Amino acid sequence: MITKADAEGYREVIDGVWLKNLVHGEKTHMTEVRFRKGAVVPEHRHPHEQTGYLISGSLRFFNGTEEKVALPGDSWNLKGGFPHGAEALEETVVIEVFSPVRDDYLSGQEQTPGQSPNGR
Repeated sequence: MITKADAEGYREVIDGVWLKNLVHGEKTHMTEVRFRKGAVVPEHRHPHEQTGYLISGSLRFFNGTEEKVALPGDSWNLKGGFPHGAEALEETVVIEVFSPVRDDYLSGQEQTPGQSPNGR
């Protein structure tokens, strides 16, 4: 399955953080996430394995006492149940893959209404 790129489909999930579902199959789910500088995803955990690639910008990842900064070209993998959060140190774009599929993302149940990063 090929999903063609378009500028629509972003939903604000946290103030300054927009998520777009790109494509999913039976076992994996790919998303694009855009962060406004200073946006914070509070520490949380979920049962999904999470693999990401930073396209542009920079993110400070944190959990408890550990912190690491990801820069363009960096990638990560977080096992399911691992506590983590992130702060955008500048305007940032990442691609993330989850397994199993994030049904909550597909249904929009975790999301709050918001404007897309493209102003749409």
